[in-house]
Amino acid sequence: MSAPSAPSAPLSLAPSTAPAPSPRRLRSTARAMLRFPEPESWLDVGTGDAHFPLAAKELFPYTSFDGLDTTLHVEWARLVERVEEAHVGRLTDPRITARLRARYDVVSMLHHLPHAPDLRDELRAAVAVLRPGGHLLLEAPDPRCAFAALLGERWFPRARGLRLLPLDDLRAELESQGCTVVVTDRRSAHLPQDLSAALALTLPASLPSWLAAPLLAPARALDHALAPLLRHTRFSNTYRLIARREAPTP
Repeated sequence: MSAPSAPSAPLSLAPSTAPAPSPRRLRSTARAMLRFPEPESWLDVGTGDAHFPLAAKELFPYTSFDGLDTTLHVEWARLVERVEEAHVGRLTDPRITARLRARYDVVSMLHHLPHAPDLRDELRAAVAVLRPGGHLLLEAPDPRCAFAALLGERWFPRARGLRLLPLDDLRAELESQGCTVVVTDRRSAHLPQDLSAALALTLPASLPSWLAAPLLAPARALDHALAPLLRHTRFSNTYRLIARREAPTP
């Protein structure tokens, strides 16, 4: 059933035309939560077409997944039963935060935080909708990885104007909000895309995709070939963090 704030979705709604993420990678991310008790309720923030809830359901078949997104793609995801409730808007909207307060056992934000207008407000809202003892699952680009140091402002997340927090700063921010960081991981979260992204930045913007694709293909192949090695080094470009919201002190 759709949440009260989300309008009934017209049947003409369609999924996003953006490339779908790898189901294998999404399952790998969801697998990080298997060490904790199976959640009853899970909110995926910035879910889009809800590819992540769809993949996570394979590992958590008894969990109720909801999705939140600023686009109506989340309503399409509800129609095709990838999520049970669709929330359209921002998590920091007081009406949404108030309605979802302390409702979820898990809140996931996969590469969503860098797009938020205010990172700290977004984190506060995420913690607010967690139940005490619930977990926040985050993945984000690491601005201190070696590739970022080599390319500086030309590193792909910076080129897209994303807002990035180093892992230590994120840990400190969550601890200040009454959370305990229980897992950090730079290996499993690495994305094999730095070489192809750097090459893409050097290509003319006017170059047709049918010409760009053959040029980028070798770089993509090299990204994937080197990934098993790079994920164990400072070139690992993404971190994963799991934090637990602690119960307030009486």
